[in-house]
Order: sequence, then C-alpha cells, then structure tokens
Amino acid sequence: MSIVQNTQPNTSSGSDEIDLGKLFGILIDSRWLIIITTVIFALIGISYALLATPIYKADALIQIEPKSSGMPALGGDMAEMFGGAESSATTEIEIIKSRMVLGDTVDKLNLTTVATPIYTPIFGKGLARLLGDSHLISVSRFTVPANTAVTNGVLTITNSEQGEYSLVNSEGRELLTGKVGILATNNGYNLFVTQLVGADGATFSINNISRLDAIQALQQALSIAEQGKQTGILQLSITGENRAKIKNILNDISQTYFLQNVARNSAEAENSLVFLKQHLPKIKQQLTLAEDKLNRYRQENESVDLGLEAKTTLDTMVSLEAQLNQLTFKESDISQLYTKEHPAYVALLDKRKTLMKEKMRLNKRIEKLPKTQRAVLRLTRDVEVNQQIYVQLLNKVQELSIVKASTVGNVRILDNAQAYSQAVKPKKSLIVVLATLLGGMLSVAIVLLRAALHRGVENPDEIEALGLPVYASIPLSPSQSDLDKKYKLKKQHTVDETLLTIANPADLSIEALRSLRTSLHFAMMEARNNIVMISGPSPGIGKSFVTANMAAVMAKGGQRVLIIDADMRKGQMERQMCVDSKPGLADYLSGQQTMEQVIKSPGVENLDFIARGSVPPNPSELLIHPRLKALLDWASENYDLVLVDTPPILAVTDPAIVGAHAGTTMIVARFGLNPVKEIEVTKNRFAQNGIEVKGCILNAVERKASSTYGGNYGYYNYSYASDKK
Repeated sequence: MSIVQNTQPNTSSGSDEIDLGKLFGILIDSRWLIIITTVIFALIGISYALLATPIYKADALIQIEPKSSGMPALGGDMAEMFGGAESSATTEIEIIKSRMVLGDTVDKLNLTTVATPIYTPIFGKGLARLLGDSHLISVSRFTVPANTAVTNGVLTITNSEQGEYSLVNSEGRELLTGKVGILATNNGYNLFVTQLVGADGATFSINNISRLDAIQALQQALSIAEQGKQTGILQLSITGENRAKIKNILNDISQTYFLQNVARNSAEAENSLVFLKQHLPKIKQQLTLAEDKLNRYRQENESVDLGLEAKTTLDTMVSLEAQLNQLTFKESDISQLYTKEHPAYVALLDKRKTLMKEKMRLNKRIEKLPKTQRAVLRLTRDVEVNQQIYVQLLNKVQELSIVKASTVGNVRILDNAQAYSQAVKPKKSLIVVLATLLGGMLSVAIVLLRAALHRGVENPDEIEALGLPVYASIPLSPSQSDLDKKYKLKKQHTVDETLLTIANPADLSIEALRSLRTSLHFAMMEARNNIVMISGPSPGIGKSFVTANMAAVMAKGGQRVLIIDADMRKGQMERQMCVDSKPGLADYLSGQQTMEQVIKSPGVENLDFIARGSVPPNPSELLIHPRLKALLDWASENYDLVLVDTPPILAVTDPAIVGAHAGTTMIVARFGLNPVKEIEVTKNRFAQNGIEVKGCILNAVERKASSTYGGNYGYYNYSYASDKK
C-alpha cells in the first residue's frame, strides 16, 4: 500500500517574473541534496588529490649571446669572415626542439625503452605510493628481433632477493628470463635491467618505441620560453614523475645544444683550415722548384746581378703578385657569403682588374730588359712570389687554428637543470576547492532545473484561477508514511493499523478532511443525489487516501457511508479496509455475485465497502451495464453518502461513465506533482462528457520554504494536549 505523496519542487507557472524568494526557498527545501552532493564532490576531490601521482618540474636557463669570431686581436677581416648575423630566440628554440638535438638525448638516455610498473587501475598506483609499496625499474637496453611486430612485454619478478625476473609477451608466452645487472638474450630479444625494486609477483610493462616517437614525445613534454622580451635568455622546463630522470634529460638537452652551437661556430674556420692545409704542400713544391731553377741559372750564367731598374721592377711585380694572391684568398671566403652581384664582391673584382692591368704594364717593361736580366728577373720573381704565397698560407693556417681553438660559441648555460622538491601537479588545495565548488554549483543547477521542469501546482490560487474552487488543502501526513511501512512488515492487519482516521484521529490531514466534510455538505445541497465521485488527472495522487479517510470521518460523524472502489484495473483500497478484494464490483456487474454478497464491513461503525473484485478484461463495458445504475440507486436510498473512487480521467474513460450517475464530482490534485495545465485538461475532459467538476482537493501539501517565501499558506498543529507522559 503506497499512500504517501512524492515531493516535487517547482516554480510557479503563468508568470515571467523571477521570484527570488521562491528560488531561495527551493534551495532551502533541497538543502540536504545540495549538502550531500557537495560533500561527495569534496570527497572525490580529496581522494583524487591524495591518490594522483605527483608531477615534478625541472628547469634550466640558457643565454644566447651575440656571436663572436674568437680572438678579437685577429683583425676585422677574420671577424667579418666568421661573424655573421645573430640568431633570434625563436630560431634557437626551434633548434633546441629539433631532432638533431633531442635525438642525441634520446639515444644517450635510451628513451626509446619505456618501462613502467603495472598497478590496479584507477586507485592502485596512488594507494601503492601512499603505503610506500612503489615499484621501480630501470632498463638500459631492450631490443626485439627485426622481423617481429611485437615490441612490448610484461616483466614479472620471480625472485626479488636474487633479482630474477621473466619476460612474457601479450599472449603469455615466455620470451626470456634474466637477472638484474646481467644482459639476458633469447631468440633475438635482448634485455638489460639495471635496477628492479618490488615484491615477488610484481609486474612491469616494457615497451620499445621507435626513435621518432620518443623524440616527438620529448618535444611535447619540453617547454621553452624566452624570459622577458629580447633578452636572449631561454628557460627550458620539463615535467615528469621521476625527478632524477627529468633532471638528467634536461641537463643532457642543454649540454647537447651547447656543444652543437660551439661546433657550428667553429665549422667555418675548420673548412677554411682544411682547404689551406690541402694547398700548402703544392705551394711548398712550387717554391722549391722555383728556387732550384734560379740557382741553376745563376750557376750557368755566373750569377748575373740585377740592375737598379730591374730590382725596382721585381719588387713591384712581387708586390702585385702578393696583392693578387691575397685577393684570391679573399674571393674564396667572400664567395661563401655573397653572390657575384654583391657590392663587396664587385669591388673585389674591380680591384683585381686594376692590378692585372698594372701587371701587364710591368711585363711590357720587362720585355725591354736584356735577355739575361729578363731570365734572372723572371726566375727571382717566381721564387719570391711563391715564397710570399707560402708565408701567407702559413700565417692563415696559424690564424685559423687560433680562431678554431678560441671559439666558445654564443650559448652559455646559466643554470643547470634542477628539479623542484615540491610537485607542481596536482595542486591539491585547488583541486579540493574546485571539486567542492563544482559539487555545489552542480547540485544547485540540478535543483533549479528540476524545479523548472516539474511545474506541479503548489498554490491553491493557481487552481482557483481556472474557475475551480479548492475545497480543501490536505497536508502531507508523516503518520501515514509510518502506517505504510508497518503494513509492509506485517502480514495480518486491522483497520486501526491501516486507516489514518482510526490510527491517529488528531492528525493534521484528518483535521483537513473534517473541514472538507463541512465544505462538501454545502456543495451537495443542490446536487441531484448523494453520490460523490472522486477522480483525478493521473495515478499516484492519493485519491484512495482521500476517499477512504473522508468516508471514515463522515461515518464517525454519524452518517451511513458506502465506499465503492470503481477502479477495477489497479484499485487497491481493500488494503486500507483490511478486507478481501473478491468478490467485488466487477463480480456484481458481471452477474456472478449479488449486491448483498459484495458489500463488506471493514470494522468501522456506519461504514460499508465494495471492493473492485476480480480484474475484468473489459472494465469500461461493465460500467456501462445497467447493474451499475441499479447499484448506485439502491445505495443512494440506503446510505447517507456514497463515495465512488475511480481511475484517473486522463488515463481511461471509466470516470466519465461513473460521473453520469454521480450528483457531485470532485477531483484530487497532488501538491508539486500535477501541473496547472494538467488540472485544466482534466476539468475540460469531464466537461466534454457533460460532467461538471464541483471542486478540487489539493492533497499532500507540504510546508516548504519555497511556499513560505513565495507567500503561500502554511499549516499549524493545534491538536489537544495529551495526558500521557
């Protein structure tokens, strides 16, 4: 037996204004839902903050300085040659994140091998950390056969004291067994475990990812940002669970970037140095040949001495050759930096053209000298020119060697990587606060949304606005809830245990029904008979509760009352009356029982009851039978009041059939459940069948904060004082 009424908060209909008082009242009514939801979310936030794996951060500082060419004392030419434009911070960040730099770190630290402990999903890892039962593993090498697609496995500790383990694949097939500190090999699988901490049976996942995947993962984890604007100071940071590991990774990245920067800056000098060293033996050989030719010629011609004019011409020629040779070296360097259309390159070519013209002029002067002097002059010129070239090459080699040795790059590591002692994630206090706020906001949103969607009537004025008077507002009875619970626990019942009028006559609901008795008396003064039909818009609104207890109140007032349960589909009023449902109305209407056989006495003076009887396949057809009119006419003559409880009109047509015989029709609406529109449709449905609804009974009214702040009515207990102590 279920008589208690559900509580459904809602907002008042028919108004676009926001009633802040009513909204506040709705929140107060749902305070326990809000509190419990908020507490649950807070506990979830606390649990996550405690169980989540701490994530640490390591960072380092690198300064990008203006490029330097090495030793400043070497002069402007060398500085210009190996200087170049400064690199921007954005360029250097991309260089650091390149595969050239990060790939070296991946190879050096073996980041292609990923080994992690296996815990129970969700809570296992956090609980193991809190209990100090964390597992550790360090793998320096893990290779698989080239022809296999399986690159992962599960390592299980078989003997923690001896450091023994076994490795199986995803199908459970054993790949190899080994021991910590010893390389284990089997069928192309190689595994070298350097550290293994855990109890026997502890498992670890080992996966061999590709080098490119490892580099991409490192690129995503690495964060680089310039400190300030145009400062050239870069902060490198990386996060991870293992503080030592992220520190080593960041240090290696910084060092690799620093070394490649130095190597890059000295690469130009190295290339020129290699070029010069390749040409030195050739120049040395040419100088030796020139000296030998000059000596042989002097010996053959008894050392011809040059005149003053020839000597001057020789010096000039040697000087020209030296300048041309120097232009050749400079052109070799400039060609690496500029094209031939560049002004510096054009100026160099113009200077060479001028020197070549002067050389041709001197050659014409030499042709005028005597033959012997010409020969000596030519041979001496070759010796001195080759000697100057050789000396210049030696000087260049020395200068470039100094440049290479003094190159320090334009990168300076300001701060080596350090891992913070405190975890950067999760932020425990923030998570707890956000979870609590989320729980509070979500619960408030649910309450307000539920109130907006469940627009059940809570104010009698809303019903009376439809032209339907409210004859009574029956408060929700906690005592009836207790009776329902006791009914489910016991098998045998009496009417004083099921009918609230008998069990607790001082209950507020019964007082409201006594008020209804008075109102109903005046409502029936103009009715054609003393038959009252009780119906409603939907199931579960408390029609049976109102009918049974109103009948008991009138019977105790001295009137002879008959209750007819006309709900032959789902009627259960026999539970309150503590009688059998058979035989009943259905059995009488089908002609199986007589009128006297279906009338039962529930044990309340002046009160008789007709149950629904056997469940028929055609309730509506039975109600149309003339026996119903005969029964109601007989009951009207032999009882002071006949109450007929019917199914909801919006569900079936039975109430319309019964209502044709009733002098008074009342409907029951449930507080917070039936919307005003539904009550209006109920009234119109009866009107379509020629039945006038006399009034409405608002059942299960609760004293709620939303109603109080909204200005609705309340109920007060004014029962007699008991002498029991």
